[in-house]
Amino acid sequence: MDFINALLLLLNYTVLPALTYGSQLALGAIFVTLIYGVLRFANFATGDMMSFGTMFAVLLTYYFQSKGINFGFLPTALLTIPFATLIMIFYMLLIDKTVFSYYRIKKSPPVQFAMVSVGVMFVTQAIIRIIIGTSDRRFLDGEKFIIKATEFKEMTGLNEGLTIKSTQVITIFITIIVVSIIFWFLNKTKTGTSMRAYSDNEDLALLSGIDPKKVVLITWIIAGILATIGGILYGLDKSYRPFVYFNNMLPIFAAAIVGGIGKPFGAFLGGYVIAFAEIFLTYAYKKFFSYLLPVNLMPDSMMQILSTDYKFAISFSILVLVLLFRPLGIFEGKRL
Repeated sequence: MDFINALLLLLNYTVLPALTYGSQLALGAIFVTLIYGVLRFANFATGDMMSFGTMFAVLLTYYFQSKGINFGFLPTALLTIPFATLIMIFYMLLIDKTVFSYYRIKKSPPVQFAMVSVGVMFVTQAIIRIIIGTSDRRFLDGEKFIIKATEFKEMTGLNEGLTIKSTQVITIFITIIVVSIIFWFLNKTKTGTSMRAYSDNEDLALLSGIDPKKVVLITWIIAGILATIGGILYGLDKSYRPFVYFNNMLPIFAAAIVGGIGKPFGAFLGGYVIAFAEIFLTYAYKKFFSYLLPVNLMPDSMMQILSTDYKFAISFSILVLVLLFRPLGIFEGKRL
């Protein structure tokens, strides 16, 4: 019984949160690696682009709710995904047309693109601040829990309950679907093959008749889908705080680099590596060991490796270690 209680404790406070958080990071990391792999620059506006798309999902959710439109036991925000995604794609294409295309035509170096993306980041932050402000917004309605701890305890008679939030299941389920479709598109369609060829060798791809404008267009469309869905899922799980998405830029970039920059599948796995590392290293294991150890060996301390204050330091440390010892990423594989 004690062993089962210990496992439930870990499942509740580490495994499920890590799977959920990892799914959210994975979508952002694929966004980063796709932009880098095809357009060849590090987009530092990633977090704020995710925030931008989520902002419209929040506003549309409030509008739908005011009109009595809901999604039953599911969050109304899921109904807003197509509309918010279209707005996000339009914004990205507008930014590309008015900003990035200029530097692309000039064949500017990647570092210049990266610095320009910082400017785009600040502009996006300003737009968000003007439209929705800086306050926290909760836009989760419908059923909040699939399983509640108290109900689980009553059914099993165990000391520890199992809590599964609807947002956790929704996040993992949608991430699997979205990532599967994107990987299928990149590997099984003619357009996806063109994107991979353009990523591997731009000059050879152009000689083969691949239209670079179409490749850029499709890349931004996929990026818009990833940014919006990833941002909405994060907001549903935690609440929408416009400028928290900026803070997520470090773990997202860490996930992309851990997986091997330019490798979507590596970025996907990298998201979970970062999430599990952050959560497992900042969890207090005292109660966990109290179930497994005799009373005389029970720890006095919280048995916490690192304080939660150092959560982002974990991402940074992993990022540094990977860059030092395996700069091409820890996962082998194709670029796109």
